[in-house]
Amino acid sequence: MVTDAEWARMRKGLRFGQVFEGTVVKVPRPGAIGIFVDIGLSVGGFVDVVLLPEESEDWPAEGTVAAFEIWWADSRQQIRLKPSDSRFLRNDFADFVERFRPSWPSDVGRPVRDPGPVTPEV
Repeated sequence: MVTDAEWARMRKGLRFGQVFEGTVVKVPRPGAIGIFVDIGLSVGGFVDVVLLPEESEDWPAEGTVAAFEIWWADSRQQIRLKPSDSRFLRNDFADFVERFRPSWPSDVGRPVRDPGPVTPEV
């Protein structure tokens, strides 16, 4: 685990869409949560279930090495990723982006900004 200051420094060097080669290290509940990915940094990577194919059999298995892009990073010490390989993305990814993150195409290449502390969901 890194300190908050180290994480803030690390995050300043990250860009949306930045590609890392990563290894899937854990698929804790296929079809329910997402996958954990080691991208060679001192913080973990995670792909949320909403970005993965609907059928968990189509998810990358533990040990799979693939390209992943930075999708999000906030004050939590974890980098949210999206698979670069369309085989590992939800089938309607373009529609999903248009609906839930229409700024994605213009965000690619921009620095990962700090949205401030994470507040608990109600």
